[in-house]
This record gives sequence, C-alpha cells and structure tokens, in this order.
Amino acid sequence: MSSNITWHNGHVDQSVREKLLKHKSHVLWFTGLSGSGKSTIAVEVEKKLFEKNIFCYRLDGDNIRHGLNSDLGFSKEERAENIRRISEVARLFCDAGVVTLVSFISPYRQIRQNARTTIGDKQFIEIYVKCSIETCAKRDPKGLYEKVKQGEIKDFTGYTSDYEEPLQPDLILDTEKFTIDQAVDQTLAYLVPKIMP
Repeated sequence: MSSNITWHNGHVDQSVREKLLKHKSHVLWFTGLSGSGKSTIAVEVEKKLFEKNIFCYRLDGDNIRHGLNSDLGFSKEERAENIRRISEVARLFCDAGVVTLVSFISPYRQIRQNARTTIGDKQFIEIYVKCSIETCAKRDPKGLYEKVKQGEIKDFTGYTSDYEEPLQPDLILDTEKFTIDQAVDQTLAYLVPKIMP
C-alpha cells in the first residue's frame, strides 16, 4: 500500500443514508458447502426484502468470479484473496446503506473472521447453511461433484480442500431439515428486527 494516500471523509455518512432509506444496513454472510443452498436462499431473501422496500443487493461467489475476481483460482491463498476483496466490497455496500447478501463458500474460519473484522462485528451476520457433503453431492446442482469424481476438478471444498464449520454462527439454516421457504423465513425473522427502526 502506498504511504501517500489519505482517507477523505464526505458530508454524507452511513447513518444519514440509513435515515433516507428508512432501515439499517447489515451484511448477511451465507457460508456452506457447494450445493448446500446458499445462493438459492440468498436469491429468495433478496426478493422478500425488496418486496418490503428494503434496499438490498446480492453478491454471489460465482458471479463475482466472472468479473472482479476472474483472475483468482482456488488455492488456499487465492480463496483468502477472493474473500478479502469481497469483504471490502461488502463493507462499501454496507456503508452505502445497502443490506448486502454475500453467498460464498468461504471455507476457512480465519477468512470469515477477517471478513467480520473488515465489515464490523455489529453489522456482520454469519449464516451457516448446513448440509452434509453426501446430500450436497446428491443435489449437485452445478455438476461439480460429478466432475470431482471424474478427476476434472482439484482443490474442491469438502473433498480435497477443507471446509471449517463455523463454531458460533449467528444463524444456522439446516437445509436437510428445512425447506428453502422455511430457511428464508428464519433468515427474515432474524434480520428484519435488526434493521427496521
């Protein structure tokens, strides 16, 4: 980082933006294995929030890798950089007053803790979308597990790369026990009281 840079504050801050939008901003960080339901739940939560006139935006792991993080692979170091970048983006969105939904595998506890530190503990909600690797492999919505079996994918979370379950997530959505609609309802029941005046 250059030593010749200075943070430039403006006249409009997060609290002013939140007053304009009539709700507080938070970051919902959905973590879990591929196929657990992270993106599916985030899509439905975004829709429900929008219907409630809550300004929101969804940052999806695959979508971000099409652009901002298209230069990154899946090594441990690149995964950490992937999350570092998206943490900074989510922090900016949150500062803008936007309820931000982030759905990334984010497999390591330390990188999720780093994200929490970057965004701010009071605004970061870690949501563990819990599902066994066996069930995720049966669902296999993107055909990735089959590619792993064929040896076409290396460094795949849950098989050749670790996934460290959250020790104290703010919310657990068990998609083997609950439907997507039930998981969405649980998320909204947790979030809405925190963001509405």
